[in-house]
This record gives sequence, C-alpha cells and structure tokens, in this order.
Amino acid sequence: MRSILFVCLGNICRSPIADGIANALAREYDLELFIDSAALGPWHVGNPPCENSIKVAAKYGIDVAGLRAREVTDEDRSFDLIVAMDENNLRELEARGFKNVIKLGRYAGYENACVPDPYFFNGFAGFEKVWEMIDTCVRDMFEKENLLC
Repeated sequence: MRSILFVCLGNICRSPIADGIANALAREYDLELFIDSAALGPWHVGNPPCENSIKVAAKYGIDVAGLRAREVTDEDRSFDLIVAMDENNLRELEARGFKNVIKLGRYAGYENACVPDPYFFNGFAGFEKVWEMIDTCVRDMFEKENLLC
C-alpha cells in the first residue's frame, strides 16, 4: 500500500486540511492509500485541527475534527511521499534526512509556491483561500503521481 504524509509547522491548519482532502479522494476512487499528517514541532501534539480548519473542511463535506496533531518521527521516513506545505518545511525535512520530500505547491500551476499558513490570516477568508490551493494541488498531485490507479 502506498503512503503519503503531509507536513506543516504545527499540524493544526494546512496539513490536516490536505490529509482530509486526500483521504476523501482515496475513498471516492476506492484507492488503497495510507494518508497521514504531522508537524515539525511539538507545540500542538494531541490537539485537534484549529477551529477554522475544521469549519472550512466541513463546508466542503470533509470531517477533520477527529484528527490529532502529532510530531514527525524517524518512523515517518517509511512514507512513499512526504509532502511539505512550504519551503521552510521542505528544508527542515531534508535537513533531518527525509527523502521523497516534495512541496505541495509544485502542482496545479502554482509554480512551486508555498501554501501560506492561514493561522496568521485575519479570519475565515484566509482559510478559504488556503483550502482552494490545497484542494487543487492535492487533486493534481493524485493525477501526476499516478495515485488514481
């Protein structure tokens, strides 16, 4: 079974959204994939996604409320694909010796852009914009990485 790990700084905004979208796609296409998300740091370990991440996902029919933040571990090196949300995440993962690391913004014509951290935006509108980018990129990633078969 192929596996994908989405990584952001705290695992309460961007990576849980990507995790939720990817798991929904896997169910929709009846794919055998193991999908998870994690943080680079311990700040939110055990906490659910932030309120706005839960709200934006629910708006699009995806429930991420049951996810809990966890920190990346050495065991995560076994994932087939490790997807960083931004350049800092990518560099940190590579510095820790992780392989198969890519940046989500390389898909869907975003020209390798960073997925901005909506935690620091004012209000829900930032989460809407981040949702749109993550959703588009994850769907394109599934196609380009041949995950739909």
